[in-house]
Amino acid sequence: MQILTDPRTLQQTCLRWRADGQHTVLVPTMGYYHSGHESLMSYARSVGDKVVVSLFVNPTQFGPGEDLAAYPRDLERDAALAEANGADILFTPQPADMFPAGHATWIEVPSLAGTLCGVSRPTHFRGVCTVVMKLFQLAMPRTAVFGQKDWQQLAIIRRMARDLNVPVDVVGRPIVREQDGLAMSSRNIYLSTEERAQAPNIHHGLALGRALVQGGERDAAAVAEAMRRYWRESLPLAQEDYISIVHPETLEPLARITDAALCAVAFRLGKARLIDNMLLAGE
Repeated sequence: MQILTDPRTLQQTCLRWRADGQHTVLVPTMGYYHSGHESLMSYARSVGDKVVVSLFVNPTQFGPGEDLAAYPRDLERDAALAEANGADILFTPQPADMFPAGHATWIEVPSLAGTLCGVSRPTHFRGVCTVVMKLFQLAMPRTAVFGQKDWQQLAIIRRMARDLNVPVDVVGRPIVREQDGLAMSSRNIYLSTEERAQAPNIHHGLALGRALVQGGERDAAAVAEAMRRYWRESLPLAQEDYISIVHPETLEPLARITDAALCAVAFRLGKARLIDNMLLAGE
């Protein structure tokens, strides 16, 4: 595995691969790897000829007062895990490499970015879209792999690629969970012992909502209120950011649950902001 820091070197390498007819798969990450990241890399290895894993803590997707400085980092460990999971290149640029002085171009998908996480993080997805597009231009992948835990991010990147005719297949892979149901996240390290004990109830509440829908409940407000009641009791240390039942593709709020519905939630639990989601209907 090569570790590259220079964007131009990455681009030249990937240009050679493309000229040779190689299928390059990109796995964008911010590092501090867990089994969820490893599952993305393993999938990429299974479908591609070449695998590029990017590791970049993107400052443009953090807002004021967020955890940019505190975000966990361990490059040596991450490099070992990337290599063990089949990466051909680990791309680890510095912020000045990706956003040099004078950078003035941003990509936004306002119709999808202004809801859910975008309400409390209004500039987040602008930073995500811009850095992902830059990675697409550098790695020139045929496929890019993202986790479904960040469902809104996945929907936005798919729309960006579709609207801008980007020839990349954007693949979403299932959430990887701890044995007790907590969605794996690099930010779980922030949780205290007591907070960690409560955190799996986020997943359990989502499962409650799905069970209600499977039992015949179709009123989205009723399902959301049942989940909210459960979380009030089971997450006394948490502060609700949002609880929303939306269409999985458009992210538009639903009043009635029919053929496709996603419940997406975010909670602040101590120093951690935890997101999770579950399809209540549809595949």
